[in-house]
Amino acid sequence: MSKTYKTYSSLNLSQTAKDVQKIWDENNTFEKSVTSREGKTPFVFYEGPPSANGLPGIHHVMSRSIKDIFCRYKTQKGFQVKRKAGWDTHGLPIELSVEKELGITKEDIGKKITVEEYNKACRKDVLKYTDVWADVTAKMGYWVDMEHPYITYDNRYIESVWWLLNNLYSKGAIYKGFTIQPYSPAAGTGLSTHELNQPGCYKDVKDRTAVAMFKAVSSSKFESLKLEGDVYFLAWTTTPWTLPSNTALAVGKNIEYVVTLVLNHGLISKPFIVILAKDLYQKYFESINSQGDFIKFSLNDLEAKKNVRLGWISDSQIEESKKLIN
Repeated sequence: MSKTYKTYSSLNLSQTAKDVQKIWDENNTFEKSVTSREGKTPFVFYEGPPSANGLPGIHHVMSRSIKDIFCRYKTQKGFQVKRKAGWDTHGLPIELSVEKELGITKEDIGKKITVEEYNKACRKDVLKYTDVWADVTAKMGYWVDMEHPYITYDNRYIESVWWLLNNLYSKGAIYKGFTIQPYSPAAGTGLSTHELNQPGCYKDVKDRTAVAMFKAVSSSKFESLKLEGDVYFLAWTTTPWTLPSNTALAVGKNIEYVVTLVLNHGLISKPFIVILAKDLYQKYFESINSQGDFIKFSLNDLEAKKNVRLGWISDSQIEESKKLIN
């Protein structure tokens, strides 16, 4: 039987796409690609759900095109490919959007607005662009069941996640650990990477770093220096909020360290010893007070020498300091 195909006198990709979409709609092509393969080996696809509270972008078109390629390939190989759409209703961005629109804060929930009213407003806001997503989905020729999507705020979805977590826990695949996590005092919750990327979350600020002094548990290794006082390691950090949870201090085996005697320091009245990298010495000690030879410091091989580089002291104190060394 002969078949007639439409011919095109010119290249008009936009019109060609519309013509193909019309044929798919009239013949229920997508639906038939699933129903015509009842009983065949299933290949189930759940879309990593986009967020319908935001508009689709070109990156969604690109990622969805890649997803579609795999599903179409499996369909042509004879699998029954059910493709389920979904909506990600992640909480915090929605909450912030609703609170801004209503002119409230977290503290107003239960006072100016009931919890039920707040939840209703959030559920409405989270799906406000579904019609735009449906239009883009059709125009790009992406086959996915948007009539029966899974929604992450639905109790059936939430319970299925808890069911999976319980099974993982029963198999010993979940363990308790510790991590440093971004936290929002205003929202009262931890923040995900996506939430940190929300507009207005970041702004350029000048931040101060901290130099912490870590006291050595034992100073017996330094007795050969004939220096009195506790021993401290200097360490620089850009994340001072992690200091309370520190459990160890690393020393680089390829870094040359120096030992320095400190006499007058605002926080410690008696002389003490600090150890720091040689290349960073001038950042913490004035050059005018850096007379004498360095004592090269090694955790494995500590050699005693009489002179140490003196810092944070005046010229008149240098001779007095050397008496302590000798």
